[in-house]
Amino acid sequence: MQKKRSVVDYSRYGYFFSIPFIVTFLIFTLYPVLYTSIIGFTDMKGLGNTNIHFLTSDPFANFKEVLSSELFRLSLFNTFRIWIYNFIPQLGLALLLTAWFTDNRLQIKAKGFFKVIFYLPNIITMASIAILFRAFFGYPMGPANDLVTRIKGPGTEIKFLQDRDTTRNIVAFIQFWMWYGYTMVQLVSGVIGISPDIFEAAEIDGANRVQTFFFITIPNIRTILLFTLVTSLIGGLNMFDIPKLLMNGGPDNATITASLYIYNQAFSGSYKYNTAAAASMIMFVLIVICSAILFYIMRDKDEAALKKLRKAEKKAMKG
Repeated sequence: MQKKRSVVDYSRYGYFFSIPFIVTFLIFTLYPVLYTSIIGFTDMKGLGNTNIHFLTSDPFANFKEVLSSELFRLSLFNTFRIWIYNFIPQLGLALLLTAWFTDNRLQIKAKGFFKVIFYLPNIITMASIAILFRAFFGYPMGPANDLVTRIKGPGTEIKFLQDRDTTRNIVAFIQFWMWYGYTMVQLVSGVIGISPDIFEAAEIDGANRVQTFFFITIPNIRTILLFTLVTSLIGGLNMFDIPKLLMNGGPDNATITASLYIYNQAFSGSYKYNTAAAASMIMFVLIVICSAILFYIMRDKDEAALKKLRKAEKKAMKG
């Protein structure tokens, strides 16, 4: 008689491997989010203040204070403006480089080298980049002003980092320069996942490179594009490092972002944790709304129409 082989169920080990992530998520993500949402409804201010009370007369007083703040509205304007100014060219260049790298007809040499070069700004520390650009646009001495004086002559130096619009544009350029390579890598990975048979069929049918890219490549990387848009939106609305390290929100609050406003409320002298928490929750709601809009815009319309048709058929069958 043959002995029955004992079957070992290894699936339970997956739960053990997920425990470190679950514990880390609960301690460093979920708990701070829940605690922040609670603080937004209290009068918590000052370091070491243990005498904290919930706002009973007007629970949303902190939220009203934040929404009525002119500085907060300015920070929202700066945040969206800088994000739009950097993301549109970032996505455009990333799509162009993706088309260049994934076109088999071009036979590009040293693709790996170029990908590393384009991705390199993303791995440089924020502090180093802030110091680099602050020195580059320095006044009166700096490479940018040195170039200006060579072209226009002495005495024509420009105060780049003392002009509101110029400083915003510099921050937007830094964000674009840092992240276009990362966006390109994401899009290239999405294109690589498309079946080569689709491209071969398009080539046989006589489609040129532009038609192949816009009518074959783009529709097939819709989910990657959606992921890129949403993650860029979340990162853009949480922009903090470069505005803080480059000009600390200046000049004249021209580069103060929502995250920097929250930081200043909580840690820069006033220690108004309640209004900082309320501003954080407002930003959370804005991110959710904007993400939902992006999901709706980028949805597969054919699939949505098919679902509606199936629902109508089920209702007709039941009726």
